[in-house]
Amino acid sequence: MDADQHLKEHIETGLTAARAASRRLAQLDDGDAVAILHELAGRTLDNMPALLDANARDLARMDPGDPKYDRLLLDENRLRAIAADLRAVAALPSPLHRVLEERTRPNGLALQKISVPIGVLGIVYESRPNVTFDVFALALKSGNACVLKGSRDAHDSNTAIAGLIDTCLAPRGLSGACWLAPSERAALGMILQADRHIDAIIPRGSQGLIDHVRAHSRVPVIETGAGIVHTYFDASADLEKGKKVVENAKARRVSVCNALDTLIVHAKRLGDLPALLRALGEKHRCTVFADPQALEALKGHYPPELLHPAREEHYGTEFLSMKMSVRTVDDLDAALEHIARYSSKHSEAILAEDSATTERFLRAVDAAVVYANASTAFTDGGEFGFGAEIGISTQKLHARGPMALPELTSYKWVVRGEGQVR
Repeated sequence: MDADQHLKEHIETGLTAARAASRRLAQLDDGDAVAILHELAGRTLDNMPALLDANARDLARMDPGDPKYDRLLLDENRLRAIAADLRAVAALPSPLHRVLEERTRPNGLALQKISVPIGVLGIVYESRPNVTFDVFALALKSGNACVLKGSRDAHDSNTAIAGLIDTCLAPRGLSGACWLAPSERAALGMILQADRHIDAIIPRGSQGLIDHVRAHSRVPVIETGAGIVHTYFDASADLEKGKKVVENAKARRVSVCNALDTLIVHAKRLGDLPALLRALGEKHRCTVFADPQALEALKGHYPPELLHPAREEHYGTEFLSMKMSVRTVDDLDAALEHIARYSSKHSEAILAEDSATTERFLRAVDAAVVYANASTAFTDGGEFGFGAEIGISTQKLHARGPMALPELTSYKWVVRGEGQVR
């Protein structure tokens, strides 16, 4: 048997097991799901040395200067946070078997619209082993099986995590409920064509990954992840608020999808631009690509080795590193036009004190989350009070914004009668 045929059969076996497990999960009591998540949290803490050793092997293959390095990294603090997140998901109310709507027809038929699992979720993701934990927890709590297609960058970490998960599932006859697909690139194409086995594909990663999945998948796709994020500093903006918000949006964690990529500044406020970016230059050593007007305003006030003229490719770029671009505009219309052209429809923000300007921005911008006078770093399921998320959906069908437990369900109609015929 050649390698391609062996891979195909291996994937078919895993997908078949996931589909079978999804039928069992649909009947799983929420108390059992809670017990599994608490057991996994405990095993994660007990097995930290083995998980960190596996992660170290992955990290050794990656350049520390790669923006994905921080996403790949696990340490004791992150593993403790993951264990806490598992327990937090366990404590959330079940999204299943909720009566969403009910009515009785004139013929006596009783109709109920009830929340149910989607079935089998396929998750395609890059260099983020924490996603393996997150997806499993949310999928289990919402009654879904999951097929995980991680990248080769995180192969050893994902394998160790999936093995740990299986120690919790196998004794309960649920091994297929979380299946880690081979990390080879060829496996992705097979999974994207598996519409008999997988109900929805959710890509988490770069715009390139999302575009590839969308172009090649026969399975319905829910787009999440890529964030080309803007903050507009209006003529009416408060400088002190702006300094805090811009620094936090860019520097809190540069490798995440809600980090600031482009600052748009009103031409009347170019004099405040050095103060607005001072912390990014002095404290965070952020490289800035500025248009001619912003470049002139920053010269002599920003570290020269970090200041460069902007080119077209610096707009519409998700940097995922300590880099950002600056664009000068003459009015709100120009800011809205820039965002409409370059946004990935993830998170967009305005800094303004004029209420009419603010409200117009919030109405006009087409994005999953829009902010007024706050950092885009808050685009996160936990920060929204959802407990956790499977990703930030940037599309408009089924779900938009942080996808928490309710967004991992569908519904069915249950009809009860007493012999009615039509």
